Parts: sequence; structure tokens; C-alpha cells
Amino acid sequence: METAALPSVLERMAADRKPRVLVVDDEEHITELVSMGLGYNGFDVERVATGRAALESADKRKPDLIVLDVMLPDLDGFEVTRRLRQSEGAGTRIPVIFLTAKDTTADKIQGLRLGSDDYVTKPFSIEELIERVKAVLRRAQGVGPGEHKLSFADLELDEDTREVWRDGRLIELTPTEYKLLHYLLANARRVLTRDQILEHVWDYTFAGNASVLETYISYLRHKIDADTDAQPLIHTVRGVGYTLREAR
Repeated sequence: METAALPSVLERMAADRKPRVLVVDDEEHITELVSMGLGYNGFDVERVATGRAALESADKRKPDLIVLDVMLPDLDGFEVTRRLRQSEGAGTRIPVIFLTAKDTTADKIQGLRLGSDDYVTKPFSIEELIERVKAVLRRAQGVGPGEHKLSFADLELDEDTREVWRDGRLIELTPTEYKLLHYLLANARRVLTRDQILEHVWDYTFAGNASVLETYISYLRHKIDADTDAQPLIHTVRGVGYTLREAR
């Protein structure tokens, strides 16, 4: 029987090992604060201050998750993530949460393109960051293989292979994008509120920042709707939330 290259968080806990988080920021007071907060919540935390040190640590110690500042003195967080994803290839990927002072949609989408799983805008609440770390780790475990496919119009999602197809075109999604699309597909034609989506996809147990949802919807639309001649399927219901349906 093959074993995963990177043990799951549940496997670590079963073996009495704490989930390992790598915190990367050149501001010592931030890494100290994050390390203290995560440590109190049962995580094993390593702190580094540069992008190259982050890549070295990720290669040697294989953290379960990386909290990564975008603005670093050598390699920025985007470049660190790009190199990390290249080195991982098709194998198990380490989830990444960006810490960023940049609050523009373009910067968020760039991070999503590189395979980040979430982002937190500075200044941030340590309690919120801890909840996001927990939520991303839960999502990284997946929901287990499914026994059937979800489909709507020419969009198809295979729960066994986690592959997504639109009009015969294979679409590559990050775990968070997959879970968001899965929730929309499972509730096709229903209008889902922002709070419902944040709770079911991000596992937020607090009043989550809706901007993270808007950013992921934007990039999911780019992948699902923009590169096809078919009608868009993801629609905004003003003042309420989103729905997956055919255009009216």
C-alpha cells in the first residue's frame, strides 16, 4: 500500500504529533505574534524571515501549511509559491496562506493563480488567522472520494478523480476552488448567500470577510466561464450572494 508523501494533519495527530506550520515574515514582531497564537492552539511552529529560508525549510521539514508574507527582502511570496509549486510537481501540495498589505483584486488573483489557499490582509486579527489556518487544513484533507459525478449544462465534476470539465475542456482547480465549485454545483439553481458559502466552503465560525469569497468567485469565473463560447454559469444575485444556473 502506498503512503502519502506528506502525512495528513489527522495522521499527525493520531501519532501524537502536532500539525506543523511554517511562518514566513521579515517582521519579527509578526512572526512572534503568529507563532505564539498558533502555539497556544496546538501547532508546532517554525519561523523564518526570508523567501529562500522558507523554500529550504519546506523542502527539509515538509510543513503541513505555510503562512507566507508577500513582501520579503529577497524572494517575494509570489515567487516563493511559484518555486514551491514547481518543486512539488503533481505530488502532494503544501497549503499556503498569504499575509499581504496589498488589498487589490489583482494581487489576490495573482496569489490564487499560483495556488494559494487563502490570504489575510494586514493588519489582521490573530484569532481570524488561526481560524483560517484551521479551515485550510480541514479543506486540505478533502471530503473523501465520491461515488458519482455532479453535472449542470456542459459543466461536469467527478468526485472520484476530482476532475472538472467544461465543454470537454479539463479545468485545473486549487482545493479551495474545487470545494467552492462543488458547493455551487450541489446547489445548482439555488441562490446561496455569502454567509452560507463562507460557512460551508471556508468553515468560518466567525463573521468572515466577504472579500475572500468575491476574489475566489472572480477567479473561478475566469476558469469556468471566460474560456468558453458557452453562456456563463456563475451569477451574482445582487445584495444576496451567488448561484450556478444558465443565463436567462
